[in-house]
Amino acid sequence: MAVPTFTKSGSKSTTTAKLDKSVFGVEIKSQELVRSAYEAYLANGRNNLAVTKTRGLVRGGGRKPWKQKGTGRARFGSIRNPIWRTGGVVFGPTGEENFTIGLNKKAKKTAIRQALTMAADKMIVIESFDTKGKTAEAAKLLAKFGATRNTLVALQQVSEEAARATNNLPNAKVVSANYLNVYDIVNADCIVIDKPGLEAVTTWLGGDK
Repeated sequence: MAVPTFTKSGSKSTTTAKLDKSVFGVEIKSQELVRSAYEAYLANGRNNLAVTKTRGLVRGGGRKPWKQKGTGRARFGSIRNPIWRTGGVVFGPTGEENFTIGLNKKAKKTAIRQALTMAADKMIVIESFDTKGKTAEAAKLLAKFGATRNTLVALQQVSEEAARATNNLPNAKVVSANYLNVYDIVNADCIVIDKPGLEAVTTWLGGDK
């Protein structure tokens, strides 16, 4: 499969880049693996911040509210009992829950191949992403490709200049070609990859089946 190729200045190149079928043209019988990799990315990046207090952590409640017998009321040992208002919480989140989802190396690579296959029609290959560290230059270059929405820029090596040029672009994200993931690929409306990055991805994902 051939994709449009552009020079580093943003002009259309006379030659087109060919995508390796073993990476960008795999057979997809089901999207279940892509979904699992997508959910695993979200789960593994989740911040476990929810914490509730049990009856032993709620302040107060050290004195027995009334004596054990003789009042006609139910017996209670603390006003921080979970069934009381302002009491502790039973079985609430402790902040130690593990929400990570494991996915083996082979499954991850297969999921990325499938995601790249589904996104092959929105890929653009450039000779190099040279913006001199300027945000205006990066925005101008991406506009020449029509990459005005969510754009994923995959480079063989993310330089400090490339990162600085895209930090203030809300619709652009720069990643290393060897660290592509299903989440970024699926959410991208346009994928811009440089030629060295394309070679790196082909070498990385084209080896094992």
